Amino acid sequence: MKKLPSVKAFTAIIVILFVTIFSANIIDGNKKRKTMETASISLLASNGYIHGVLFEDKANRELLAIQESEKEKQALLEEQEKIVYDGMTLEELAQKLDRNLKSTLKGYGSLFAKYAIKYNVDPYLSLAIVLHETGCYSGKCSGLTSACNNVGGMKGSNECGTTGYAKFKSLEKGIEAFYKNLSQNYYQKGLTTPEKIGKKYAGSATWPSRIRYYIQIIKKS
Repeated sequence: MKKLPSVKAFTAIIVILFVTIFSANIIDGNKKRKTMETASISLLASNGYIHGVLFEDKANRELLAIQESEKEKQALLEEQEKIVYDGMTLEELAQKLDRNLKSTLKGYGSLFAKYAIKYNVDPYLSLAIVLHETGCYSGKCSGLTSACNNVGGMKGSNECGTTGYAKFKSLEKGIEAFYKNLSQNYYQKGLTTPEKIGKKYAGSATWPSRIRYYIQIIKKS
């Protein structure tokens, strides 16, 4: 018959087992804690990198925006300083034309200059036609101009009353339509002088001389 372990031996075995299990838990816990610490450090490092990249990207975008803005300002400045006609910049030409505009058209020199250059039409000749057709140089524009924004005595289906002359929604639209008409129906067909334009535009023998009269006034202003 085998001898059973004594109470002391049994207790010792229990203690050893407990210590072994406890130590294993501690070691496992330390490993988990170290793993979590490593993960935390990695996460912090990753966040730092991400924040750094985002900050750098934002800074680059802001720098590009500033550079684009400077380019636009430079382009605008160069455009403003560009000689467009008779040794003048667009602004200088606008001021010169405006000195000859009165009544309803006063202050619209910039639009006359803008569309003359856009449609490649002589600014002096075209404004001379306007001054003759509207009567604005005398100090009071005709009703066709003040009521219907027609600056060139142009005919049209959208009539100004029952006159047969065209009516426009605004002076700017009327001014652009005038230059577009001169460009397409006269200049592009080689009709670029008062004499050539007059045969089709007015059919009057005295019309060219009146236009040249106003051209000289504009030049001297």
